Amino acid sequence: MDYYKFQINTDPATAEIVMALLAAQPFDTFQESETGLDAYLPAAEFTPGIEAYLDELKEDYGFTFEKEFIPGQNWNEIWETNFHPVVVEEFCGIRADFHPPLENVRFELVINPKMAFGTGHHETTWMVVQAMESLPFKGARVFDYGCGTGVLAILASKLGAAHVDAVDIEEESYLNTLENAGVNGVDNIAAFHGTLEAVPGNGYDIILANINRNVILDSLPTLSRMLKPGGTLVVSGFILEDEELMKKALTLHQFEVLETKKRNNWLAIVGKLL
Repeated sequence: MDYYKFQINTDPATAEIVMALLAAQPFDTFQESETGLDAYLPAAEFTPGIEAYLDELKEDYGFTFEKEFIPGQNWNEIWETNFHPVVVEEFCGIRADFHPPLENVRFELVINPKMAFGTGHHETTWMVVQAMESLPFKGARVFDYGCGTGVLAILASKLGAAHVDAVDIEEESYLNTLENAGVNGVDNIAAFHGTLEAVPGNGYDIILANINRNVILDSLPTLSRMLKPGGTLVVSGFILEDEELMKKALTLHQFEVLETKKRNNWLAIVGKLL
């Protein structure tokens, strides 16, 4: 897949805000840089409106940006240059196969992201991984909604899940999840390419949804039907300003909010279906 890279030049605090705002747009990958933030947009998703939106944000937040076309064949090289291991406390470490093994973590995942999004670097993935440490995965049926590289699905399997379904709208993510499951010796993940309608399962004990605010809000009615009563839903991919909106939506769909996690300008919420 071809991408447009938007190099946003600004200070770290502003970069956090801009990243949160762009996450609601079709951008699917973000990387911190020495000059601020690099935001990657699939070339097929580019419209003049995207650039106009950035121009509006530029006036409001005082940054500058440059656009660069990135052919798909260069994507792996970009990842290998910028992908560093991620460690979530002493619980889980995430690395690529070109990194040495990690020490002093209970679980180590080997993730080769290719063109798929979800290496654990982003605050939202980091928080969901952290939340997973205390959830009852042993023997559970799990659904990873928006699986990216398969990080959450693979970790759920390693935590003892009986079966994991995973879906992503991007074909590269679907294929990368299957590949990474094999690399990690996991054989109980069924991956699907498409939307929620592509997933045949229901009656899940745990659903992990690390996507974005609008997709989660639109999907809550369906997710609540897919989850068992008393089951756990972990949602992330939205900013601190969305906290009350998300909590009200969860309550409306019969979820009790059990825990709220915050990391920089991002939020994750753990809920229980009543």
